[in-house]
Amino acid sequence: MADISRIVMDTVRSADHDRYLSALYAPADKRDALLALYAFNAEIAGIRDRIREALPGEVRLQWWRDVIASDTPDAGAGHPLAEALTAAIRDHNLPKLAFDNYLEARIFDLYDDPMPSRTDLEGYCGETASALIQLAALVLGPNEAPSFAELAGHAGCAQAITGLLLLLPLHRARGQCYVPVDILTAVGSSPQEFLAGDGAATGRAVTAMIALAQEHLAAFERSAAALPQLLRPAFLPLALTKAYLASMSSRDATAPLSRTAQLSSLKRHWLLLRRAGRGWG
Repeated sequence: MADISRIVMDTVRSADHDRYLSALYAPADKRDALLALYAFNAEIAGIRDRIREALPGEVRLQWWRDVIASDTPDAGAGHPLAEALTAAIRDHNLPKLAFDNYLEARIFDLYDDPMPSRTDLEGYCGETASALIQLAALVLGPNEAPSFAELAGHAGCAQAITGLLLLLPLHRARGQCYVPVDILTAVGSSPQEFLAGDGAATGRAVTAMIALAQEHLAAFERSAAALPQLLRPAFLPLALTKAYLASMSSRDATAPLSRTAQLSSLKRHWLLLRRAGRGWG
């Protein structure tokens, strides 16, 4: 099991360093389960990078769905990330439906269809990033976590939309548009124009997405003071979300289309340390 833990830890450290740093603030006996969740998320998020057509990606998602749904003790045997995840689900009695909904939402990543509406985007964020936060909270405090499901919803939307903004150069190169069509229409653009990066409307669309992320972040922060200390590690990546949004807001509106906002290692460590110790009070 030590080898599996090392593989899982290395996966998260390499693919999702922000969540890796956040997990280090969790109690030692909860850390492996959190890292298993984050490694699973990184593995699924990376499927699009490893395929040329959508069908193999759907097959891979179905494999994970079958592994998670199985009640056999050897489900996922031989796959370190699957073994770690099934152990986390079993040891912490995590709801399998949340994983099924997560995998269903991730089908969108495999195709180049535009995001239809803000409601669809928020639903996608809710089934992915918000669900991941809620699952992490259930690991940390199974009795307390259900009371903060709505908070996890806003936190996940803020985090996921910010993540999509950070990935704009990659998504545009692929021909993917996560900016909802109704937002694009409202600013006088379209998925085709946005992907081409033509016109002032493209910058207005980026500004609208930043504002949407900030709206959810503000809703999170209004109630975050009530978050108990034992659940903080699940929400800690939000300490960095605000800084990423501030960095993007201070630049030219079209800058995120071609350049990814960065935070220094020192700043990331400081922001996480401050929130881990003081919360959002």
